Amino acid sequence: MTPDRTSGLSMRIREQAEAVFPVIQAIRRDIHAHPELSYEEFRTSAIIHEYFKALGIEPEPQFLETGVVALLQGRAEGPLIALRADIDALPLSEENACAYSSQHPGTMHACGHDMHTAMLLGAASILAGMRDELSGSVLFIFQPAEEKAPGGARPLIEAGLFKRFNPSAVIGQHCFPNVPSGKVALCRGSFMAAADELYFTVSGQGGHASAPHKASDPVLAAAHIITAAQHLVSRVAPPHEPAVVSISSIQGGHAPNVIPSKVVMSGTMRTMNEDLRRLLHEKLHETVRHVGEGLGVEAEVEIRQGYPVLYNDPEITRHAAIACSEYLGRENVIDSEPLMTAEDFAYYLQEKPGTFWQIGTGLPEQDRSNMLHSPTFDPDENALSTGAGLLAYSAIRFMDYFAGEKG
Repeated sequence: MTPDRTSGLSMRIREQAEAVFPVIQAIRRDIHAHPELSYEEFRTSAIIHEYFKALGIEPEPQFLETGVVALLQGRAEGPLIALRADIDALPLSEENACAYSSQHPGTMHACGHDMHTAMLLGAASILAGMRDELSGSVLFIFQPAEEKAPGGARPLIEAGLFKRFNPSAVIGQHCFPNVPSGKVALCRGSFMAAADELYFTVSGQGGHASAPHKASDPVLAAAHIITAAQHLVSRVAPPHEPAVVSISSIQGGHAPNVIPSKVVMSGTMRTMNEDLRRLLHEKLHETVRHVGEGLGVEAEVEIRQGYPVLYNDPEITRHAAIACSEYLGRENVIDSEPLMTAEDFAYYLQEKPGTFWQIGTGLPEQDRSNMLHSPTFDPDENALSTGAGLLAYSAIRFMDYFAGEKG
């Protein structure tokens, strides 16, 4: 596609994104006021379902109890590009005071999934208006339960999503308040971490605190386990490989003069490399057991595997950066460093090539408390038109790319 054509296409889509903004802003505010937790997104799914019917697109039969998948077919056969948004909220009480604050105490869209949903609906509206010009098709995935392991992506895939559809690429985006509104940030390769939950149980022989020699102290053993777990990061993980082991909860005992018989702890392990992840799992089991044996207690760790490493295909991400630059201007496309947060979009990228970028929702004057998973998270709504237009433009440019254009 020539520069004149890309310029004309981007201008046209920006105009349509601005035109659809009031509609998707109203939907975002409605969803924000009525947040639903993972696998409870019935109202949200119904809104999405009706929106697509109004566009003349019949959603696919449900793969899961909640969530919506819809296919937009262009005028001609061509590549299939999948665009994904997540739709669930968090178990968190909102502290913002606005007309569309959460009406459900203890539940809030504090991670921007209401924004993601509205953006993808806006992209669907733009692309539906251009369906006679599309040389390919677009698959819209509104996925439930990103916030609750094992997430909604893997069950959706296991339910046959990619047996029914075979996209050439899967594209997603996530609101980030530390990225200025109007900009996007991309990262090639490993972008987000594998996240595993750690649950430790240390069992000994309780006794009087004045006679520790007559007890088998699980508190002392727990302290050594914490230190030994940090040793794994500093002496087992290569210095160039990011890894985090954090013990964030410890419970045991109830009196200052009583050695308890059991201590339980919990924490998290984050890695950016699946081979290192497996090695640390093995070493952590060995370390906990050996420390316990050396101190005369029984110690074990249960590792509950969470989302895998989110790996952005380098070539797809390179082309995404080109498309983003064409649409937003090169000055508004920045590089992102890898993040130790986790996302179940990683499961899609294990099956299909694709990329996941940060879309800016931050303002220069915003309060420092305006962070993801915060009760005061308040993204800039102008990002709705940015995100909707960028998804629509990127889908078309990826059709060009997979049809043979390598610009």
